[in-house]
Amino acid sequence: MVCNESFVVKVPENLPLDATAPLLCAGITVYSPMKYFQMTEPGKSLGVVGLGGLGHMAVKFGKAFGLQVTVISTSPSKEKEAREVLGADHFVISKDEKQMQAAVKSLDFIIDTVSANHPVEPLLSLLKVNGKLVIVGLPEKPVQFAAPAVVMGRRFVGGSLIGGVKETQEMLDFCGEHNISCMIENISMEYVNTAMERLAKGDVKYRFVIDAAQSFKFE
Repeated sequence: MVCNESFVVKVPENLPLDATAPLLCAGITVYSPMKYFQMTEPGKSLGVVGLGGLGHMAVKFGKAFGLQVTVISTSPSKEKEAREVLGADHFVISKDEKQMQAAVKSLDFIIDTVSANHPVEPLLSLLKVNGKLVIVGLPEKPVQFAAPAVVMGRRFVGGSLIGGVKETQEMLDFCGEHNISCMIENISMEYVNTAMERLAKGDVKYRFVIDAAQSFKFE
């Protein structure tokens, strides 16, 4: 294969190729806004909404940047993994009014990775004055919130999609320095239909990666 060098990135030697591949999507999708919106100051507090493919990477980056990380999820079953595997400092169940109330004005930043329809205004209440909420998920319904939710605390709401080649290389170098990669499930090509069914049910931790070398063996 021949490719223009402008579109090639170098993978650090200490990172496994299979667990690095999703960094080029899920990884850069959360790394880029964290850098652009200056959500990297050690000691600050970061909320990560949703613990899936994007969310687990946001937690990993947040910890590597030296942030206090709070995972915000509708699923109590994810707390153990968030804390013990990914190193999250706190876990808030968004459906629990008491937990949400206890977390009001506790976060400097929030990155919302959820693509299912969900209310955003309760998340804004968790931000401190001058706090930033960045949306990287893609819900079908429009995002709605009352103006006072942002005006009263001088809060910011923004969005981000992905990053360019230069920033992707920066992210890969950062991952190499901190030994960060995606949590994946390796599958064969024959398993793709089953994987799609599981994906529709949210049954994946946290990215499927097709093992092409094993799927296509040539004599």
